[in-house]
Amino acid sequence: MNKRSLVMAMVFSSIFGGMIALVGYSIVVPKETIIQQTTERNPLALTNYVFDSSDFIVPEGLNFVFAAKHATPSVVHIRTRYSSQSGARSPFNDLFREYFGDRNNGGQNFSRGAGSGVVISSDGFIVTNNHVIDDASEIEVVLNDNRSYEAKVVGVDGSTDLAVIKIEEDHLVPIKYGSSEGIQIGEWVLAIGNPFEFRSTVTAGIVSAKSRNIQILESRDRIESFIQTDAAVNPGNSGGALVNLNGELIGINTAIASPSGAFAGYSFAVPSSLVRKVVDDLVEYGTVQRALLGIQIRDVSAQLAEAEDLDVVKGVYVADVGDNSAAKMAGLERGDVIVAIDNIDVNSVAELQEQVAINRPGDKVLVRYLRDGIQREVMATLRNSSGTTEIVEINSEFEVEGATFSEVQEKTLADLKLDGGVQVTDLASGKWKDAGLREGFIITRIDKQSIKKLGDLKRFLNRPSSDGILIEGIYPNGDKAYYGLGL
Repeated sequence: MNKRSLVMAMVFSSIFGGMIALVGYSIVVPKETIIQQTTERNPLALTNYVFDSSDFIVPEGLNFVFAAKHATPSVVHIRTRYSSQSGARSPFNDLFREYFGDRNNGGQNFSRGAGSGVVISSDGFIVTNNHVIDDASEIEVVLNDNRSYEAKVVGVDGSTDLAVIKIEEDHLVPIKYGSSEGIQIGEWVLAIGNPFEFRSTVTAGIVSAKSRNIQILESRDRIESFIQTDAAVNPGNSGGALVNLNGELIGINTAIASPSGAFAGYSFAVPSSLVRKVVDDLVEYGTVQRALLGIQIRDVSAQLAEAEDLDVVKGVYVADVGDNSAAKMAGLERGDVIVAIDNIDVNSVAELQEQVAINRPGDKVLVRYLRDGIQREVMATLRNSSGTTEIVEINSEFEVEGATFSEVQEKTLADLKLDGGVQVTDLASGKWKDAGLREGFIITRIDKQSIKKLGDLKRFLNRPSSDGILIEGIYPNGDKAYYGLGL
């Protein structure tokens, strides 16, 4: 064998031996799975995963542009004027405050205020907070496109701090209602309004809590079941929109928690389920159709559960049941614990009030409750404050023999600590004027019988009587008075 042949044989032997070695290794040693990273990100990662912010992509649904673009045209700026500083009010404690702007005008004989509102119909109906327009002598609405209009009050509801006003204009951009019941804690929301007169300001936050009762409203029939958020709001945001990422209305911004009066972390909005019902009532009837179960209730707590020997530590405890009430007719009793209304859990008084308040008198609700540890269900037909299922038509005035009477405003009742009354709004020549009554007088009793509403006055005056009557009441400045009137 020559030298060249020997070299070729050695090379071939080396290659052949290597192949044999590789085959043998692959048989003896198990295979290792190799994962190659692709351009797509792995959807699973440790919670301490560190990423490069330079190529971070906002997840779908967290872009606020769509919601802001669709909702902002429906939010308006409201400017109010007050004939004197007597209209200014500050009903809040140091922690919870309304934020409608400063009504003080440097000691002049008029005051100004500012707030926000939301267009709810193309023909000019706008919802806002009652405290934004309460006692205002002039209301101006400035649209998102800077058009300005004078507004008139359609109706107000002190128990929810909502009001409806109207401007004479068509082809407006109404907001779309969303579901406040369907929102979840942690969900992104936007607050849109006019803080500090900065028009059409949008801020973002999350839903921090639901069904908050912060005891801020003064009405004796107040309904507080606020959505709590951390979206920044400030004076001027009152009456503005709280919207979800679809740009749908889920609440009307109403209050903030603040030791200073400016935003300090939390704000509160009336849920849209309640807004829609109140707005519909005010537009259709001029007054809210308040549906009631007719019970006194308390939040169930560990302390109450121990004191009353309850089997649960959450729910709504029935402390008393009114006569001729919806609850009484349905068979509810003192000591029952209500846990759901229409299959929606109610773990607090605020949650129960919200679920009942979205109904009208005559509506039926399914009440789930516990009695002696046993869960039961019953249908209850809700009633109004008079104990009937009738719709209450607004009747703001009543005239008889030269005197005109009207219902007393909630604010006046609260200031005077009254639970009702009928006010003299106009006096012409006649026996009422001759008896000495003056305009503004509030009748609270006639012949020692309580007069709370216009209906009470009408029923009393329609009684056959040949004798005179003794009228008791009070003037808005607090002066009490008594008058004798011959019939």
